[in-house]
Amino acid sequence: MNKQFERYLQMTLVVLDMFIITIGYFFCNVLFVESIPADYWSSYFQYWTISVAGWLLLSFFLGTYTGKVIFAFEHFTKRTTQVYLLWVICMLFYLFFSREFRISRLFIISSMVVFGIGLLVNRFIYLGIKKYFKNSHYLIKKIIILGYNDTAKKLATYFEEDGLNTQLLGFIEDNENVHELSHYPIITEVSKSLEFAKEFDVAEIYSTITPEQNKDIYNLMYQAEKECIRFKIVPNLSVFITRDVHIEYFGELPILSLRSEPLDDVGNRIKKRVLDIIVSFLVIVFILSWLVPLLGLLILLESRGPVFFSQLRTGKNKKPFYCYKFRSMRKNKDADLKQATANDTRVTKIGRFIRRTSLDEFPQFLNVFKGNMSLVGPRPHMLKHTNDYSQYVDEYMIRQFLKPGITGWAQVNGYRGEITNPEQIQMRVNKDLWYLENWNLWLDLQILFLTVYQVFKGDKNAF
Repeated sequence: MNKQFERYLQMTLVVLDMFIITIGYFFCNVLFVESIPADYWSSYFQYWTISVAGWLLLSFFLGTYTGKVIFAFEHFTKRTTQVYLLWVICMLFYLFFSREFRISRLFIISSMVVFGIGLLVNRFIYLGIKKYFKNSHYLIKKIIILGYNDTAKKLATYFEEDGLNTQLLGFIEDNENVHELSHYPIITEVSKSLEFAKEFDVAEIYSTITPEQNKDIYNLMYQAEKECIRFKIVPNLSVFITRDVHIEYFGELPILSLRSEPLDDVGNRIKKRVLDIIVSFLVIVFILSWLVPLLGLLILLESRGPVFFSQLRTGKNKKPFYCYKFRSMRKNKDADLKQATANDTRVTKIGRFIRRTSLDEFPQFLNVFKGNMSLVGPRPHMLKHTNDYSQYVDEYMIRQFLKPGITGWAQVNGYRGEITNPEQIQMRVNKDLWYLENWNLWLDLQILFLTVYQVFKGDKNAF
C-alpha cells in the first residue's frame, strides 16, 4: 500500500548500515594507525571490502530489508541480530581459510563490535523515523472499515502491522450483525457511514461488504467520491470459497490458489539452490573425500556388497530418482519394500553405528549437488511407501511440490524414523506443508543448525 515509501525506507536503511560499517572501519584505522605497517594496508582494505559485500549478501539472502520485516520493529531487530551473528561467523571463516594473519586481531574485534553498536544505534534511529511518521498529522490519513467480519478483522490487523501513515477509527456495522466485542469501536450503522466520514475527515473507506450483499454500497461508493473520500472494496471470498486461499496478481488479474508457495518464486529458488551448492560442495570436498574410503573399508570388511546403497525414491513433482546412502544392511530382497525398524536383523554392526549417527545419509550431499535433492525439504520415501501413504493422507502428494531434503522441518520436530501408524505420517505431512508455505532462507539455516545439534545430542528414533 506504500510501495514507493517502502523502497525509500529500504534504501535509507541499507545506506545507513553501509555508512556504519564504513565509519567503524575508518574509526578503527585511526585508532590503530600507528600499529599498522604501510605494506599491510591492502589486506585491511580487502577486509573492509569483504565485510561490506558479506553484509549485503547475507542481508539479501535472509531478507533483512524486506517490507514484511522492516515494518515490524521487533522482527526487524531480531532479523538484524541473526544476520549480524551469521556475518561475524562468516568473517571469521574468511579470515581462517584465507590465512589472513596480517590484520590485527584487536582491529578485527574492535571493528566488529563498533559495527554491532552502530547497527543498534541505526535501529533506534529507524524507530524514531517510524514514530515520526506515525505522529505526523499531515501524513496520517484516517480510515474506516465497513462491515465487521473475518475479512474486516484481518484488514484491521494488516493496518496495525503495515499502516505507517494510517489511523483506523473503527468499524461501521449495523447493530444486529455484531455479536462480539471488537478491538476497535463499532462506530455507527452503514447508512450513516458517509455522514461520519465527512464529520471526522476520513480519507478512505474500506468496505468488506460487497455490492452483491448490500445494494446500497453502490450509491455509497459514488457519494463518497463526490465528497473526495476514496472508497475501496475488499471482497470477502468466503462467500464463494469455503476454505482459506492465497491471492497473488498476474499483471492486474487476481489469481487464487490453495496455498502460498515462496519457492514458486524464481529468486527464492535461486537462493535455495546457491545454499545447496555451496554447502554440498564443501561437504563433498572436506568430508566425503575421506569419509567414503574410511567407511567403505569398514562396510566391506563386515559384509559383502557395494559400499553405497541406491534406491528409487519419489522426488519433486513425483519424478523418481536414485537416492544414495552408505549401505547399512546386508543384501536382502525386502530393501525396496520394508522400512528399517528397531532391532532390524538386516542391519550390520557398522550399519547400526552409521544409522544412529546419521553418517549413512552423507552420500545424499551428492544428490544435493546434482540437483535432485535439497539440503532441507520433505524426506524422500521409497516408491511403494509413496503409493501407500498417498492413499490415506489426502494432502500427501502436495509435499512433492518441493525437492526432497536430507533433513526437514518434520525431522527437527521429532518426526523421524519408523512409521507405525497413520497419525505419524499425517503429522509429518502437516509439518512438510507448513514448511512449503512458510519457507525462507533463514528457516533453512535454522533447520540445518537443529539437525547438527540433534546428531550430536543423539536421537532415539535414529536406528
